[in-house]
Amino acid sequence: MARNCSMQDAQSRDDVRHVLGISGGKDSAALAIYIQDHYPQIHGRMEYFFTDTGAELQEVYDFLDKLEAYLGKEIVRLSSGRDFEHWLKMHSDYLPSPRQRWCTRAMKIKPFEAFVGDDPVISYIGIRADEDREGYISHKETIQAVFPFIEDGLIRADIFRILEDSVGVPEYYKWRSRSGCFFCFFQRQDEWLGLKRNHPHLFEEARRLEEVAGNGYTWVQGKTLDDVVARAEEREAAGEFLNNDCEMSWQELLEVGEDDDPEDQSCLICSL
Repeated sequence: MARNCSMQDAQSRDDVRHVLGISGGKDSAALAIYIQDHYPQIHGRMEYFFTDTGAELQEVYDFLDKLEAYLGKEIVRLSSGRDFEHWLKMHSDYLPSPRQRWCTRAMKIKPFEAFVGDDPVISYIGIRADEDREGYISHKETIQAVFPFIEDGLIRADIFRILEDSVGVPEYYKWRSRSGCFFCFFQRQDEWLGLKRNHPHLFEEARRLEEVAGNGYTWVQGKTLDDVVARAEEREAAGEFLNNDCEMSWQELLEVGEDDDPEDQSCLICSL
């Protein structure tokens, strides 16, 4: 079976499951709305799902509820069945990192592959025409990938317009440039500062996890979170951030484009 297929082929397939992973971020949400509006026959067959690590921001859950209501279909919640600290212990207390993304494997990919089982599946992936990355493509031979935005030529500005005309942009984009766990190790300095200011209890939880991790591992290589936030405050005072309260409008995020660095994709299946 070919690993990729076209939208034309996908529309004719009623012998497979059609699935679309919702991350709580802009691209996957916009893709779900785009499918609903432009490919209603696929929307009718689509299974929307969200893989919950248990470490998501409240803004993500709120956005999922809003999107679910707009789509008029359930977004199935998946889970690994264990919390992050269980998997941390299973990985010898080593915090995940860009080179060791065990959190993605254990808490995102495995629940997804258990969800689809051995059924033939077409997975709809929200990578845009102006991106240079692949996203997560399963090794399972029964899963094919399709890229509607690439085929139809949609770029970053189109995604924000789709959201503005429907459910709006997730609230965390005011201070964060991506979806993902609250302790995501790909966060920038100003995003860690934004976490401390917007969700101080989650920031303290991230600090605690950093302290119990093994061998001096930290969320940001070579620096503690206290170091990271102190440096962020220095840079903020020097006027290096977009504004002084670490908040971005979606228009500013559109101009900056920092969530699209191909070397900075926090969680590949989350980015779909």
